[in-house]
Amino acid sequence: MFQSFYLSRRWVLWASPGAALILLVTWYKVQLDVRINEWFGDFYNLIQKALSKPNTITLDEYMEQLATFGTIAGLYVTVAVFTDFFIKHYVFRWRTAMTEYYAAHWHTLRAIEGASQRVQEDTMRFARLVEGLGVSFMRSVMTLFAFLPILWTLSEKITELPWIGPISHSLVWVAIVFALAGTVLMAGVGIKLPGLEFENQRVEAAFRKELVYGEDDRERATPDRFSALFADVRRNYFRLFFHYMYFDVARYAYLQFGVLVPYIALGPTLATGAITLGVMQQIVRAFGRVESSFQYLVNSWTTIVELISVYKRLRAFERRIADVVPGSEAPLHDAGVV
Repeated sequence: MFQSFYLSRRWVLWASPGAALILLVTWYKVQLDVRINEWFGDFYNLIQKALSKPNTITLDEYMEQLATFGTIAGLYVTVAVFTDFFIKHYVFRWRTAMTEYYAAHWHTLRAIEGASQRVQEDTMRFARLVEGLGVSFMRSVMTLFAFLPILWTLSEKITELPWIGPISHSLVWVAIVFALAGTVLMAGVGIKLPGLEFENQRVEAAFRKELVYGEDDRERATPDRFSALFADVRRNYFRLFFHYMYFDVARYAYLQFGVLVPYIALGPTLATGAITLGVMQQIVRAFGRVESSFQYLVNSWTTIVELISVYKRLRAFERRIADVVPGSEAPLHDAGVV
């Protein structure tokens, strides 16, 4: 899954340099987000000034602020579009590397249940999921490094927390505690999902294989066999639906409550009028960025579950190569793997 791409001479200009480029652009997008956060503070302070005392700002000042946002947002959109375009090519080349490796051992793998699906579908899903989770993880880390100092500084303006009282740099600790609680919650309620997803892929592969054989063989895919295999599919899906139901209840309830958390924490400070509207907007956005960075596992849990399922399938694939073909690393060398 990794050697065929990251240790291959053929893909040397795509693998590590491509990953480095993606991380560099991700960091630049985070910096643009920081500039947008600063813009929110200036813009809403201008709005507050205009509303509290008429004719204290000019139309040119107002339009200049909007133009500043348009410049930053336009740059962000341009970078994001070209980054997504590059990532699509990056993922497909990773899939190509895995496909070529499995194709070289197809005589060994063809007897495995769902072999065609694993080569045709799981390779693409694995590359896409790993790349997506990897980029989102690095974005979370970079966002944390960028916004944590901002939130730490802005938290000095917070007078106290409701029901708790004064705490130094309180919003940072609120974000950490709330994100940690959510991570533990999601890990607990979603503990059965990876196994069910893996089982789901297994029964789907068996059903698909029988249908494919039935296209050429009248003795295959008989009504009884068809019904039995689809009953396995239905049974596993219904179990999956049930477990996802209470998992989604917990996840959506947690995320929706999270929208209110910074406003609850700001309650005493807003009641005393200790901060301006612009500062409040900066605090809420910075809190959201820090909180979402700490909530990486919460936001990515369903994707991680899917990745675990795909990984298990491809790992079983590669174990068969190692068992049946001693020294199976040799074809890797022949294919250009260092």
